[in-house]
Amino acid sequence: MTDAAESPEGPNVEEGSVVLDAKGLRALAHPVRVQVVGLLRKHGPSTATRLAERLGVNSGTASYHLRQLAAAGFVAEDTERGNARERWWRSVHQVTRFDHEDLAEREPEAALAYLQSVHSTYTMRTQQGLHGLQALPRAWREVFDMSDAALQLTPAQAREMRDEIWSVIDRYRRAPGDEESQDTERVWVNFHVLPEVNLTEQEEG
Repeated sequence: MTDAAESPEGPNVEEGSVVLDAKGLRALAHPVRVQVVGLLRKHGPSTATRLAERLGVNSGTASYHLRQLAAAGFVAEDTERGNARERWWRSVHQVTRFDHEDLAEREPEAALAYLQSVHSTYTMRTQQGLHGLQALPRAWREVFDMSDAALQLTPAQAREMRDEIWSVIDRYRRAPGDEESQDTERVWVNFHVLPEVNLTEQEEG
């Protein structure tokens, strides 16, 4: 699993990425911290006060989460911008990678908390997009899509499908000339490959 968290980079970019270990997993097991990292990656260095305004929390809360993230190596103080009265923070990495198969087995509770935090951030981002949908030009409203599909797949087929989807995203991300076009906007693409769990059968078993 790769969480670009608002970074312009994608999952195939190795430079500037971090692979979560147990410490990092626990540090990001809070939705506010996931959002803080995402904001610093998208908008660049910021202060606790400015981040608090964006997140709708008080500056003390933002400062606390920044310190926790700094202790885990996700953010660092931007000494070139800071002064005696105001501390600036920057993101250390641009992409977060979660090699969940092994780590989730060792840290099941932290892994679940992290995934729930990421999902919470995705949900909030979706809601923000929906609230602003009608204000967009018609051309953008017409390409909007929110769909799901139930497929019967083997693990190998699911992996192949996932990799094919990422290859398509990667191709569009690297399309030449997009940066110079006046018609481009940031487009958020989110998808899940999630086995459907039948809770009724689990309870009966």
